[in-house]
Amino acid sequence: MNVLSCLFKELGNASTAAVKMGNITGLIAKLPQENQTNMNFVFTKNSGVNSVEEENSNSLTGPFRLMKIPKEASKMAVEGNGSFLGILLFPEMHADDSSKYYLNSEIVGIEMGAKIQNLSQPIEIQYSNVDKKGANASCMSWDGNSTDANGKSLWITDGCQTVETNNSITCQCTHLTFFAILMSPTPANISTSDVNTLTYITSIGCGLSLFFLIVGLFMHVLVRKGKASEATKILMNLFVAMLILNLSFLTNESISNLGIKGACVAIAAVLHYGMLATFTWFFMQALHLYLSLRRICTEVKHYMLKICITGWVIPAVVVIALLASQKYNSININTNEGKAATMCWISDAGIHQGVNIGYYAVVFVFTLSVFILTVRQIVLMPKAGKAQDNSSIKSNTSTILSLFLLLGITWAFAFFSYGPLLIASYYIFTILNSFQGFFLFIYYYKSSKIIGDGKIHTQSSSTATSNTAVTSPYA
Repeated sequence: MNVLSCLFKELGNASTAAVKMGNITGLIAKLPQENQTNMNFVFTKNSGVNSVEEENSNSLTGPFRLMKIPKEASKMAVEGNGSFLGILLFPEMHADDSSKYYLNSEIVGIEMGAKIQNLSQPIEIQYSNVDKKGANASCMSWDGNSTDANGKSLWITDGCQTVETNNSITCQCTHLTFFAILMSPTPANISTSDVNTLTYITSIGCGLSLFFLIVGLFMHVLVRKGKASEATKILMNLFVAMLILNLSFLTNESISNLGIKGACVAIAAVLHYGMLATFTWFFMQALHLYLSLRRICTEVKHYMLKICITGWVIPAVVVIALLASQKYNSININTNEGKAATMCWISDAGIHQGVNIGYYAVVFVFTLSVFILTVRQIVLMPKAGKAQDNSSIKSNTSTILSLFLLLGITWAFAFFSYGPLLIASYYIFTILNSFQGFFLFIYYYKSSKIIGDGKIHTQSSSTATSNTAVTSPYA
């Protein structure tokens, strides 16, 4: 951008001048030193980049790119000793990733001679008459300070929001650099019918789970709170976490459609907190089961207090960190037919993968280990006594399935959401996890009938009694 500084010195008395360097075209304009106003520029194939009045910018037709520079940016530039605005369009640009491409194969560069960041009113770059051809669009900015594993500078979504309306795409960015709309093809094996079916299943499952989670908490508070075991208290904390998750998920799209950024960021943060809290309480369930099997949880001072602090504070720290780095925003979910729905979530795909998949992977390794240890003890237990009868086999099977749900192992189906298993894993994952609150309520209701006061009731056989003793931490 040093070239623009040289060109500015040659402006003389002119306020604007066209820029052409090879196939790069653009415009340079003087910034008013006081009484700054919003500035709008339009680029068309035939006339290049030109200034356009605010009242005329809404009546443009045909394919164009419209750049809107708020007066806040001009004022910030002048205060930083900036004296010009430069806009350059770089054509025939190609992404390093062969699976993605730049919209119109071009990059837009905006320079104001000073550092511009953290704008309250964003700089807008609008592309009209866009045919996405079923691809996902994402506004990206060039980060010259960070590099990937190959030493190349990164395209990031930080500080940029992608807004799609009809056949136009608008990038709203709170800082200055090079900008591009990166297009990535939507997976071809996700159809609109699958998305609709999965949406119906999710809505029904989450709604049913939400209702029965509330019923379970109501029963606990009014009926069984005074005689609840530590395991039941941990289960109730899981109920609360899942209630937050289900409620925020069911209301997410409606809030996203309001178009209010603050509300969208808030519901995205609550949804993310509910999910991470649910994962954490799966971990707490497994930890309590392990300590109970080893009979050492009673030796820990302030046991429930430590469990609760861990279960609720750790996910809060993660969410606060993402809020501080502005990672929550509205995102689009596209199908192979070009239809899209919006939701409020983590706008950076890399952060989403690293935080959520990484977080659950740690939980999964521990919960699966405890699950295997517990199942092994249940399976090997009859060898020490009499042979199992049909009722004890049925009881053991029920216990194992209950543990599978209690420890959140069903969420591991997300690891198989690739290749030929993609659609099948989506359906299994959706059914098991959207209805999980309902399944856990059934477990709580049945187990609390057997052990309502924390004491193990004697069964008809010694095998059944032994089995109850093993699973009693979760009754």
